[in-house]
Amino acid sequence: MSDNTSRETLGFQTEVRQLLQLMIHSLYSNKEIFLRELISNASDAADKLRFEGLAEPGLLGDEPELSISVEYDDKARTLSVIDNGIGMSREELIDNLGTIAKSGTTEFLKQMSGDQLKDARLIGQFGVGFYSAFIVADKVSVETRRAGLDADQAVRWESDGEGEFTIESITRSQRGTSVTLHLKDDAGEFCKGSRVEHLIRRYSDHIAFPVALVDRNDADKEPRVVNSATALWTRSRSELSDEEYREFYKHLSHDFTDPLTWSHNRVEGKREYTSLLYIPSSAPFDLWNRDAPRGLKLYIQRVFIMDDAEQFLPLYLRFVKGIVDASDLPLNVSRELLQQHPDLVSMRSALTRRVLDMLAKMAAKKAGDYETFWREFGQVLKEGAVEDPANKDKVAKLLRFATTHGEGKQDQSLDDYMGRAGKEQDKIYYLLAENHLMAAASPHLEGLKKNGIEVLLLTDRIDPWVVESLGEYDGKPFEDVARGDLELPEGEGKLTQDANDQANKPFLKKLRRVLKDRVATVTVSRRLVESPACVVAAADELNPQLRRILEASGQELPESKPTLEINTGHPLLTKLSAEPDDKRFEMLSNIVLDHALLAEGSQLENPAEYVRRMNDLLLELDSAPGSG
Repeated sequence: MSDNTSRETLGFQTEVRQLLQLMIHSLYSNKEIFLRELISNASDAADKLRFEGLAEPGLLGDEPELSISVEYDDKARTLSVIDNGIGMSREELIDNLGTIAKSGTTEFLKQMSGDQLKDARLIGQFGVGFYSAFIVADKVSVETRRAGLDADQAVRWESDGEGEFTIESITRSQRGTSVTLHLKDDAGEFCKGSRVEHLIRRYSDHIAFPVALVDRNDADKEPRVVNSATALWTRSRSELSDEEYREFYKHLSHDFTDPLTWSHNRVEGKREYTSLLYIPSSAPFDLWNRDAPRGLKLYIQRVFIMDDAEQFLPLYLRFVKGIVDASDLPLNVSRELLQQHPDLVSMRSALTRRVLDMLAKMAAKKAGDYETFWREFGQVLKEGAVEDPANKDKVAKLLRFATTHGEGKQDQSLDDYMGRAGKEQDKIYYLLAENHLMAAASPHLEGLKKNGIEVLLLTDRIDPWVVESLGEYDGKPFEDVARGDLELPEGEGKLTQDANDQANKPFLKKLRRVLKDRVATVTVSRRLVESPACVVAAADELNPQLRRILEASGQELPESKPTLEINTGHPLLTKLSAEPDDKRFEMLSNIVLDHALLAEGSQLENPAEYVRRMNDLLLELDSAPGSG
């Protein structure tokens, strides 16, 4: 710390130092993006002041018009982005530009791959765009005064990005923030008027505040507004280009990649509002944090109200970015939305349907884009089948699955499945498993595959709840092929009950007696072809996958025993049925059950006992005549 009590030298948070090093050493493949980030930050500051000014008009003082200016100085090699927005206090400046803990920097750094393009895409997701200034600058100065504070309560922040920053009190007559970049030797292009103007028009034309360009070396040259300064969503769709929509998305979301699709719509009548909704092409780092800030930007008559208005879309659509601009909405005294107001309920319903329709259109017309969407957001969309009964059918059409028909990819819709099913098939068959390899190799599938019956292979943790919530699709119920009461299409003779059940009664009785502590019962299988045995759950029991998930979450569940199904035509079971030694019969019967449990993905209650049985069996084989 210096002798001057108003000036401090502070160290960046460790993660910020790492981030700055990545920035400075050419993390971005496209350096010019820094200007969009700084102008977007200035726009956000103006939006926030306009909102706070609704409750405290005095904050606007004698500067009611909000604006942004970009000033360049070719001689001094500087570029400044200046706004008269909300500004920052000393504490806010340290928090925002010294630690950025709220930006998830640590998680960001964990995801760095070394691929310049992929790493650049992460920047926007983690909200650290300000630091892109160090790509083109060897020193950055920030001067700011928060609206409502006196001129002598302003602050200056400076850093060369090498690990420390200084902060000191200054006098500043204007509220808001000025960010000045002292450009590197190889960044001189960014203090040329024509170059800067081109970048503003390209990246920031949609900013709703005027962005003026100022030449500091030419006092006679009047500042010139170079953007349209009109909120993009208020303009007609016919006058907007795809490029303008994409750039607005990047400003809105701070994402560096193009969106997959968007929908711009104006509703008139009893409830008037405009919505502009985007489907991103990549998932944010905090997608699985259901408590993370989410929602649309809300404006009322083009006045910014809040950043994360979560009331307009259900949680399973938390990946959607966009804005809603309403003609009027009820706010409480703290200017928050009234949750249960009929207008909000109606808008939420309409916006939810619009997003689902966007996805349906993408799936129908741009299969490649929908494949990207499903890879990034499919598991989140599945939550809608459980949480949104009103739109369950719409969500069901959008779901994608791996099946025994495909090659492991989750790319089959329920309509695809139904189109291949035989006319006599009145159910949708599915199997739950821990992963695709286990599902594809499951003995439960053998008979169905032999008879050409396709099965959905469900391996996501949410899948048990999805099929239970859907119940049926297109009038056909879902059927778990790992349950003991499996019903199959008529005419599938090879999957009907073994005609020799009566002959197997003594064998079954003996197995039931030996395994009575481990299984509910033993039956002859209808579904096995190649495997000797499998375990199945009763109709009123939890399936094993769901049971394991619930137990892992700490829930106590009543004891449950599976049913063991045996394939009496398998050579192993034929030998076992003829085994005269009761002790050896018991050992082999338990091994058959152990293997059936392992094939299903269950953990053995007593692995040591299983190892002992196998060791005994191997010793028997080693001592058999002719073994040596």
